[in-house]
Amino acid sequence: MRQRLGIAAALLGDPGVIMLDEPSNGLDPEGIVWIRTLLRRLADEGRTVLVSSHLMNETASFADQLVVLGRGRLLADTPMREFIDARVRPAVRVRTSDPTALRTALARHGHDVVEDPDGHWTVPDARVDDIGRLASAARVPLLELTADEGTLEQAYLDLTAAETEFAAQPQEA
Repeated sequence: MRQRLGIAAALLGDPGVIMLDEPSNGLDPEGIVWIRTLLRRLADEGRTVLVSSHLMNETASFADQLVVLGRGRLLADTPMREFIDARVRPAVRVRTSDPTALRTALARHGHDVVEDPDGHWTVPDARVDDIGRLASAARVPLLELTADEGTLEQAYLDLTAAETEFAAQPQEA
């Protein structure tokens, strides 16, 4: 309730720019959905909504533009989806009842597969539409066909991998 009260107080003057620091901190799942909906509505009204958060995947669910700061420098200022797509390779998760036929069809079109222990395959650098059409044309039955889209968290870790300030330090034994 304290978070909601603070947000309500910030909106009292009907500001054009709203700055929030970790607005979903301490909220239950219903409160998180509420804040996500509120922030989207405020932005749709034409307001500028700036959110500082360490909950990256939550932030990715409502943010349009991403700004990443580190060591006093601007590391990124780009649309959310572009940031993720530039740093995380797309992949497709697929399962079939005819692995031989699927492997042959994928290889014929230059796709490699990574077999996962749970029985599904990952096709790196692929899109769901392409793999679906390819399997359909080869008459390969699919049990699962899912986009394995990159996350904001993965893209951020890629961006900051070489920055020792952001990297996790190994535990000493």
